Amino acid sequence: MASKLSQNFQTFTRMWYLIDGRGQVVGRLASMLSGVLQGKIKPIYHPATDIGDHVVVINTGDVVFTGRKWEKKLYRHHTGYPGGLKEIVAEKLHNKDETMVLRKAVYGMLPKNNLRKKRMRRLHLFPTDIHPYQLNITATLEGPCLSLKRLEDYTKEEIENYPKLFDTSHLLKLDLEMDSYT
Repeated sequence: MASKLSQNFQTFTRMWYLIDGRGQVVGRLASMLSGVLQGKIKPIYHPATDIGDHVVVINTGDVVFTGRKWEKKLYRHHTGYPGGLKEIVAEKLHNKDETMVLRKAVYGMLPKNNLRKKRMRRLHLFPTDIHPYQLNITATLEGPCLSLKRLEDYTKEEIENYPKLFDTSHLLKLDLEMDSYT
């Protein structure tokens, strides 16, 4: 049984979490990351204290948007000069910097107060699975969405053995018969 001192130390220690962003929806992942950065997963959470943990997100280059947000979502900023409103589409921003879309989403979901910049410093984003914090990682968190496999990820044998819901062989025969009439 752990002593009170060690329990207290474990409660207040900043943990390092690793999350794989491959196939994760940007908004749902950002919402989860915001909670971890604020410390909402700890039993001693209080909005005025800074008890959040470090989060390392790998494969941010493979995050996804739902719908047509890659073409429709705009990120705006103003240069400060007259007529200086600049807009960039999510797809172009992602091509320029693969971590920026997720960084902006998390930044927008954190509370707008003086702790926001400190919390963002504990967010470490990497476009691939290579990162320098391997020795610091204490736990791995699952993303909020199920990781879906693409068709290219399946082997040919898995595709052939997949159970068929409908028997379409008779449709092929009908097509061949219709071609013979013409």
